Amino acid sequence: MTEVFVGIGSNVEPEKHVRMAVQMLRARFGSLRLSPVYRNRAVGFAGDDFLNLVTAFDTGLGVDDLNAALDEIELACGRRRGAARFSPRTLDLDLLLYGARVDAALKLPRKEILKYDFVLRPMAELAPGQRHPESGITYGEHWEKFAEEKGGLTAVVLSGL
Repeated sequence: MTEVFVGIGSNVEPEKHVRMAVQMLRARFGSLRLSPVYRNRAVGFAGDDFLNLVTAFDTGLGVDDLNAALDEIELACGRRRGAARFSPRTLDLDLLLYGARVDAALKLPRKEILKYDFVLRPMAELAPGQRHPESGITYGEHWEKFAEEKGGLTAVVLSGL
């Protein structure tokens, strides 16, 4: 079994789609660890605010099969492929970490972890002592050093998670 971390985001009926994603991930993978949920402004385009969080779970699936399972959940939640990269979406599930695997072709670890506060903060809260597989620095330390504006996130309580 491999511990994986997956980013969850939505800005189209986000409360509904985040709940659906968590429910479907639990049904597929069992026990999940969830970070707090954060509201943040859209990045790269003008649009409604996003809700974002990170989940961790163990899986026996390989990377390709796991990404296919995440794609199936996105599609079941109304995600349509082919839209611009920075655009509104019902659900975005990103494989952030697959164990300590480093593989540029598979985008592991996902670069967004250290780039965006809405990914790094949930990672730091979910796994503060875990080390980034490339930098060797813990997520808690990365968050403490994060240079971007830290005030753009608002904690949100979503019942039913």
